[in-house]
Amino acid sequence: MTHFGSNGSETRVRPPQRGASTDPTRSDQAAHRPAGHAAPVLSMQGIGKSFPGVRALDEVGFDVLPGEVHALVGENGAGKSTLMAVASGALAADDGAVLIGGDRLTQAQPEQARSLGLGIVRQHPALLPDLTVAENMALGVGYRRVGGLRRAVAWTRETLAPWEMGIDPRARVADLSMEKRFIVEIAKALALDPKVLILDEPTEHLSAEEVQRLFAKVRETVATGAGVVYISHRIPEVKQIADRVTVLRDGRTRGTFDADTVTEEQIVERVVGRELETVFPAKAPVAEDAAERLAVTGFSGPGFDDISLTVRSGEIVGLAGVQGNGQAELVRALAGLVPTSGGIAVDGQRVRGGNAAAANAGVVYVPADRHGEGVFLPLGVSENIVARTLHKVSRFGLVSDALTRATAKEQIRGLTIRTPTPQTPIRSLSGGNQQKAVMARTLLAAPKVLVVEEPTQGVDAGARVDLYRILRTAADDGAAVIVLSSDNVELEGLCHRVLIMSRGSVIEELTGEEITEAAIAHAALTSTTVRGQERDRPEKRRRVRAWLAGDQAPAAVLAAIVVLLGLGTGLYNGDYLGQFNLNTLLLMIAPLLLVGAAQQVVVMGAGFDLSVGPLMGLLVVIASYWIVDGGNLVLGLLLMALGALAVGVVNGVMVTWFRINPVVATLAAYMALQGVYLSLRDTPGGTIFPSVVDGIQARFGAVPLVTVLAVLLVLLLELALRRTRWGVELRALGSGPDAAERLGVKIRLIRFTSYVICSALVLPAGIILMAEIGVGDGRPGLAYTLNSVTVVVLAGAGIFGGRGSFVGIIAAAVLAQQLVNISPFLDLSPAWGYWLPGLITIGAAVLYAQLRRTRGTGAHA
Repeated sequence: MTHFGSNGSETRVRPPQRGASTDPTRSDQAAHRPAGHAAPVLSMQGIGKSFPGVRALDEVGFDVLPGEVHALVGENGAGKSTLMAVASGALAADDGAVLIGGDRLTQAQPEQARSLGLGIVRQHPALLPDLTVAENMALGVGYRRVGGLRRAVAWTRETLAPWEMGIDPRARVADLSMEKRFIVEIAKALALDPKVLILDEPTEHLSAEEVQRLFAKVRETVATGAGVVYISHRIPEVKQIADRVTVLRDGRTRGTFDADTVTEEQIVERVVGRELETVFPAKAPVAEDAAERLAVTGFSGPGFDDISLTVRSGEIVGLAGVQGNGQAELVRALAGLVPTSGGIAVDGQRVRGGNAAAANAGVVYVPADRHGEGVFLPLGVSENIVARTLHKVSRFGLVSDALTRATAKEQIRGLTIRTPTPQTPIRSLSGGNQQKAVMARTLLAAPKVLVVEEPTQGVDAGARVDLYRILRTAADDGAAVIVLSSDNVELEGLCHRVLIMSRGSVIEELTGEEITEAAIAHAALTSTTVRGQERDRPEKRRRVRAWLAGDQAPAAVLAAIVVLLGLGTGLYNGDYLGQFNLNTLLLMIAPLLLVGAAQQVVVMGAGFDLSVGPLMGLLVVIASYWIVDGGNLVLGLLLMALGALAVGVVNGVMVTWFRINPVVATLAAYMALQGVYLSLRDTPGGTIFPSVVDGIQARFGAVPLVTVLAVLLVLLLELALRRTRWGVELRALGSGPDAAERLGVKIRLIRFTSYVICSALVLPAGIILMAEIGVGDGRPGLAYTLNSVTVVVLAGAGIFGGRGSFVGIIAAAVLAQQLVNISPFLDLSPAWGYWLPGLITIGAAVLYAQLRRTRGTGAHA
């Protein structure tokens, strides 16, 4: 073991005999403490890792004994997450070895680490937002463990029941609050019965009660002989749960010691490498004549009701209370992010409108979800810093790189942001440094009102001190500051006043010397307020709104439009509902339905295929040489199939293995296929054999059989999408390829097969188009590229992947063809055949966006 010497040096000593702890909060852990000479369940030896310009890990050694909770602490950027990424197989080390249960990790593959017995809960959950909770659990622990997808819902409900969070296994993860997502991630890791469990900042989004439930689960886990790595910036929690503590600083191990033998202050000093004389800057008193910066009266919205408060210039006001009592909703409402009623004024001027109006009035919001809402991950540090104040670094409407760099460098120095260069992508920075960059952007905006949600969430002790100083500086510069924090000590140290909320109302106000950690907790836990009945009404509509934001709602909306449009047109012109027109309409729907389904397959996997139209044209031209008088029907169909599959393989290889952007790759295929069919037939020719045309156009009454078969095929795709491993993994790929890969999804194979399946579905669409045209002409196929995109958009699919419905494709294909068909029956010009689909498509896109934005806002509740 390593203990602190009086001069701060490290001393290796024999591990002490484990007896009763002197810490009363740890007395129940004595039974699981490991023997001093047990073989480690995780051993990391001489781990080294470098990134461009940075030595992230340098000869790091770390081990975990069976039955032990071994805490790993350090500042943001110290190398903790990098070390655990190496341990979990997500990142290859440059030097050293990793042994899990005595077996060496030979490849940087999460699947291998998982098979050796390692489970991990990451600081940013590896969950797929567009999949349900049950589907995420099945992917994470394996289909066999949950009993297959059919049993996944019941198994997930049983697994989550002990957490008492009321999580619906059928709910989409995107609809869950952040704390519920963490519970799902933790439950998923525990369900693997791992030999080694890594918990990376597991309590940042959990309430005190949920933290204690987690600790109980951790103790159950180590009681079985497993080892737990516990990474946290919350030193009191480390002291409560850990047996040993290892400190990592600047990529090197700075000591391993028994958790009972050191104080919190000693741990913090070793973490930051210096003594911390003060954590919170001194509170400057608010001047008696300070201006009233923010005034809120009768403010009501989702989760809170009739809130009235004022904040003066230079004042910091805290919001506290048990989680889920309206605090988070209130701060988002102050920033104009949710619909509200009541009044809000800044410097006496009424603020009307949403987020843009609030921002123009001088309200700046710093969200808790740093990655989701705080930073622009693909951009550099400097671009993130100046993002809110681009007008200050622009000349004649153009952003100046020189001004951007100079501004960013000034903020980087002033706020001690650790970054190799201002141009470094912000995603590569630690959480604390990302948060400082967000605060730099905030201060540059010179806010009149600064609204900050969980400012130090996931931030180390040293960065916390810096962030407290930044908040105090903002107040000293005249801003009115509102801080929502689940850390009562933080509120005590920062705030001039603290408002305690319960059930959507402010129940108590603490000022001056009244503000103590104990007083805040007492007020929050002893509230007897009852939420007003009117606040329950939105809850009654939650299921309806959730359904409207789901995958199947677009199909119902489109079906209703189809019926109403058909009845209206039929009443205006009776010929519209005649058998001839219905037969023609349904026959034209069949190829559009199939090519729309083909496009949907690749879009679900976050891809795109512009080549579907020219491919249909090529297939028609191939048919015109073989499916004719004197030709060979079987050989013609075989050549068409081979041509379709060849295009799918080529597209899949370009996108998957050569990593060419899908639009670029399939645009190249689009042009190449046009060249091929025009070289084969530059003018129409080759009459398709009449008996084949008649067979394809055969009907039962007014319904063409090919349309029935197309509908059945698309319904089978919907079944596969929801009920098979392929469907879940395709949606997982579109929902989040990085997270899907960490969960063991073979994303390259899934992406490749999506392009092959797409081209395979184009084959029957080409055959039907061949019968409709009757001759070898590839040009009519071109229109189907844009038509397929129209169908996908109308069906409500997520253009960036992960969500959609093939049932919606059926309704969208019917509506799209119907809009083209009705123009002559309504005595409209042919131009309306183009205008109507365009207008309906725009309307549908706006409607779906609003519904999903409503769902996303509700997820914060």
